[in-house]
Amino acid sequence: MSDLFEDGPLVSNAPEFSVSELSGAVKKVIEGEFGLVRVRGEVGRVSRPASGHLYFALKDDRASLDAVSWKGQVAKMQTRPEEGMEVIATGRMTTFPGQSKYQLIVEDVAPAGAGALMAMLEKRKAALGAEGLFDPARKQPIPYLPQVIGVVTSPSGAVIRDILHRLRDRFARHVLIWPVAVQGQACAAEVAAAIRGFNAIEPGGAIPRPDLIIVARGGGSLEDLWGFNEEIVVRAVAASRIPLISAVGHETDTTLIDYAADLRAPTPTAAAELAVPVRLDLVAALEALGARQARGLAQGISLRGQRLRDLARALPRLESLLAQPNQRYDAASLRLAGALSMAATRKRAGFAATAARLRPAALLTLIAHKGERMQTQADRLSAAQRRRLERHADRAANLSNRLAPALLRLIADAARKTAEGRTALAQLDARLQTAPAQRYDRLRQRLDALDRIRSTLGYAETLKRGYAVVRGDGHVVTSKAAAEAAVSLEIEFADGRLGYAKPVVKRSKSEGPDQGSLF
Repeated sequence: MSDLFEDGPLVSNAPEFSVSELSGAVKKVIEGEFGLVRVRGEVGRVSRPASGHLYFALKDDRASLDAVSWKGQVAKMQTRPEEGMEVIATGRMTTFPGQSKYQLIVEDVAPAGAGALMAMLEKRKAALGAEGLFDPARKQPIPYLPQVIGVVTSPSGAVIRDILHRLRDRFARHVLIWPVAVQGQACAAEVAAAIRGFNAIEPGGAIPRPDLIIVARGGGSLEDLWGFNEEIVVRAVAASRIPLISAVGHETDTTLIDYAADLRAPTPTAAAELAVPVRLDLVAALEALGARQARGLAQGISLRGQRLRDLARALPRLESLLAQPNQRYDAASLRLAGALSMAATRKRAGFAATAARLRPAALLTLIAHKGERMQTQADRLSAAQRRRLERHADRAANLSNRLAPALLRLIADAARKTAEGRTALAQLDARLQTAPAQRYDRLRQRLDALDRIRSTLGYAETLKRGYAVVRGDGHVVTSKAAAEAAVSLEIEFADGRLGYAKPVVKRSKSEGPDQGSLF
């Protein structure tokens, strides 16, 4: 009876499938149930590879369906799907076992109206436009040659390399890069913060304030570029006091930041071209203007020289101009002799009158007065000299009284510095005595470490792990052909070497070549 209640292994009657069998069964079910379907949805993530096939996605607010249209079907389509369109796609459902997913093979596409994202974009564009954020009157002029350019983009993409390369080719400028995420949820907040950050830089500070801002990103789908349609970014661009160029996406891509920016560039590379002129063109234009200036100066000088010669011919002759002045000069020279005689007579009469008033007593009185005045000044000078000598004597006495204590202080300072110097010298001597021994110990430890490394990395350690070195005729042998060609072989093991010399075997011509034997 005990055998009736013994537990045995449970055997399931469910059939077993291989992965391929199960995938094939799912494929048959889906293709059988959905042979021909019409699906309405918004187009997203359109991809056109070089093969000519068309890959895109159909989506609504809750789900997304991958779709593919082969090259021949794409050529027959009246309307090709574009991102953001709402379409009705006709095709058949199938599976792709290699990636364990299902997809729609689209045979025809018909437009069904604007997509939800496009409708939202148009509504937001109309609301912001009504506030005047897109008004052309508020756009600022782009500086002709900015000294500093601020770039808001991803630091790891090809966009920043293209911008820097084009700026370097046209006219190298100082560039400040503000790294941001150019897609995803963090894109809008980071781009708006970067624009406000550039505007917050004070002129003349440690970080130069940009004269121009470029907001750049490469092309992508409507979802990838959606961050540049956010209201926070549009308002930051409109509030920027620094002129701003929008270079988001390719030429066919349009975002709301393009309407709010002071200038829109079709590509990031074109933004760099719009930001700065070509330096070589400016140099050529400057040289042309210099040449025109030189030619204008030469022509002006020539015209003025001709004008001067024409005016010179209209002037009267030199003799006629000097005739009357010469006549007046001759008349004046004739009157000069009489005038000199009359002037000398008048001066002599005035001198005689003055000499008559000059008496010896007046001279003596004047001399006495001058002598008294000189004596007064001499007395004042002597008194001043005595006072000055007394002040100098007092100052010398004060200095002599202060000299002895100062000399004692100097001697004490010199003794103290000498004692400190002896102490420092003793310490240096002690360090000098111990330094060679310490350096010798460090060098010996380093040499021991290098010797241990040499022993570890040497081939002798490898031999201890069961390897051997084969030498033929004194050289290391690394192939069978070289070992067969060698006359003598030597095998080195970890505990010694084993030598072997091949025997010379004479054989007849009819015999084949002797291959020899290692042992």
